[in-house]
Amino acid sequence: MNIILFAELKDVNTLSMADERAIHIKKILRLKEGDSFIAGVVNKGKGKAAITKMDEKNLEFSFVMEDERSACLYPVTLLVGQVRPICMRRILREAVSLGVERIILCSTDTGEKSYAKANLYTSGEYRSVLLDGAMQSGFCGLSTVEFASSIREAMHLLAPDETRLVLDNVREGVRLASLELQNDPKVVLAIGPERGFSDNERDIFSLHGFVFTSFGKRILRTETACSAALGVLLGRMNLL
Repeated sequence: MNIILFAELKDVNTLSMADERAIHIKKILRLKEGDSFIAGVVNKGKGKAAITKMDEKNLEFSFVMEDERSACLYPVTLLVGQVRPICMRRILREAVSLGVERIILCSTDTGEKSYAKANLYTSGEYRSVLLDGAMQSGFCGLSTVEFASSIREAMHLLAPDETRLVLDNVREGVRLASLELQNDPKVVLAIGPERGFSDNERDIFSLHGFVFTSFGKRILRTETACSAALGVLLGRMNLL
């Protein structure tokens, strides 16, 4: 954890020693009374937390907000096909670490339909994964997550003023690394599941103004493609 995040913080705060954040502060960071750490409020900002008291039951600390800009995310929507939950955990964690503002998880023609009903989503665990990714990044903004039952349905979740890109190694497209995107305020990047998009879905993307982009002919795992492509995209947008 490069930042300890909370839903809210006051000038003076109490955290149970049974809380995993308190355990991390004591056992991993090895902090004690008088020491300080970086804390933040989700989607609001980060600052300095100073430990004023620590005993077997509670950890008490003060907090001063210093940087509200740390809650900002990049104007990028990642539209990604549903994959196995173990893989999706990596995608979600890395996407929020990279600063993606919005994630749309979409069932696809070639993907396993049961993935959308995985415990990762029904239990709300995916929110903890996002939180973990944000704490890794040292920032406090959390990506919003939305769900679509098909690519066609996902199209209704997009804004008309967004630049739309789809990563595909079947239809001919322009190299993602060569796109000029510095003046594009908002970008949607669509990436397929393990078996890629179907031809029907490719037609839907074309119909809704998506530009087909290339990342080479190698077939990548979805989580690898998401991390690598987002890095290139954010670089082309002059954000990294």
